[in-house]
Amino acid sequence: MKNCVTNLFNIKYPVIQAGMVWNSGWKLASAVSNAGGLGLIGAGSMYPEVLREHIQKCQKATTKPFGVNVPMLYPNIEEIIEIIINERVKIVFTSAGNPKTWTSYLKKNGITVVHVVSSVKFAVKSEEAGVDAVVAEGFEAGGHNGREETTTFTLIPMVKEKLTIPVIAAGGIATGRGMLAAMVLGADAVQIGSRFVASDESSAHINFKNEVVKTKDGDTHLTLKELAPVRLIKNKFYEELQELYSQNPTIEQLKEKLGRARAKKGMFEGDLADGELEIGQIAGLIHEIKPAAEILNEIITEFEEVKKSWC
Repeated sequence: MKNCVTNLFNIKYPVIQAGMVWNSGWKLASAVSNAGGLGLIGAGSMYPEVLREHIQKCQKATTKPFGVNVPMLYPNIEEIIEIIINERVKIVFTSAGNPKTWTSYLKKNGITVVHVVSSVKFAVKSEEAGVDAVVAEGFEAGGHNGREETTTFTLIPMVKEKLTIPVIAAGGIATGRGMLAAMVLGADAVQIGSRFVASDESSAHINFKNEVVKTKDGDTHLTLKELAPVRLIKNKFYEELQELYSQNPTIEQLKEKLGRARAKKGMFEGDLADGELEIGQIAGLIHEIKPAAEILNEIITEFEEVKKSWC
């Protein structure tokens, strides 16, 4: 399955595992890379020295390419970037910030840079900043995404129309059929997050993994747009948040309600009532926890079978 993205990253399949906070440690990243995709370590939930440890363990667990996802809104960003360079990571996905901030510096250090966007406007700005590819992430995605609520299958062809660099589709993709549909619309690869949350190697708490498997259509909602848009499973914390919204809260009141380490409490520590449970709408199609390699193999097998049946 060679194309511009597999050549860019030197991987077998055009499938990237998203670098999700509290889910994407070295075990998941190395398992996906060993299976032929591109695994990403999620730096957003890691202190700098914890990130260093995960990079070093990943390097021991795979000889295949892997990368690090860096949300630029998090603290310690300068230290994180220096660790990535010092540990000789070759691929970095940046998100939640201006791509101009770090792209040229990373590329000067021999790093391939990809930026995550949720609109055509920011996709164009990313190409102008010199990134090697963009991830165009639609409204369906879990975690932090765009305020515009543009769906993946609307966003991909619009971004593809404006760019000359590779486009990676993200948001609402968890199957081979979804992968094929995204590529028909112009994507050169797909980035998959939610499906890999429910994997054996995900660093998420088993309570959260089981909750993802139980999630059905309509059980998630994009909220907290005033702070950073995030798609959540509807639990006790979510309901309390909606009650607060009914009172027309200030930004400070929303920040106070969110508090600190809410995502860690939900996804990493397994508090299904008071934690923040981030997942994409596609969770309704996730019915089982499996090894990451098996998940990737199923996606590729279905992709090939459906592609043959339609050609």
